[in-house]
Amino acid sequence: MTLKSLAGTFLPIICATGMIAVFAGCSSTVSYGDPTSAKPISTDFGSNDLQQTANTMVNSMLTFPPIVEMTKNRRPILEVARVNNKTMQHIDTQSITDSIRTRLIRSGKFRFTDRSTDGETIKEIKDQQESGLNDQNNAVQFGQGASAEFLLVSNISEIKQKGNGVIDVYYKITMNLKNLKTGILEWSDEQEIRKVEK
Repeated sequence: MTLKSLAGTFLPIICATGMIAVFAGCSSTVSYGDPTSAKPISTDFGSNDLQQTANTMVNSMLTFPPIVEMTKNRRPILEVARVNNKTMQHIDTQSITDSIRTRLIRSGKFRFTDRSTDGETIKEIKDQQESGLNDQNNAVQFGQGASAEFLLVSNISEIKQKGNGVIDVYYKITMNLKNLKTGILEWSDEQEIRKVEK
């Protein structure tokens, strides 16, 4: 057998083996990660920052002596406003808001209103009153909803600096609890997060 014919016989096998090796090297695997992992992978505001912020701020509020006294014998009605993003990056502020509200609900210290679902609420009440499908003696009427006594407002701000191969990002998360009847700030706190990338 000539060298040329040997090359013609083995060349397809060599190419196929090479292609298999290339594809095997490019394959990826997916596994579960720890949702509470504190290891940052970038200077962006990440999932651990969200969890840390929600936990720290809610704990601060629930252990503040006047709030402890206020919630000792009753559950005030609270509205949690959507977190304001004052940074230059996209942050899922609804997710942060939901985490804060969920932790407060789990505490059992407050009752809640939710303005984000007002559209669906209005539609449901209209359907109960106008569809003809509901017993009008039991249908919910407009103007009977409970009103929030307190409003929880949160802000995330960011200062970013670059220089000498270093990116330094400073975040400040501020939360304020306002008494809607008196206008008094009943509680306020802030949390700082700094991330440095070299």
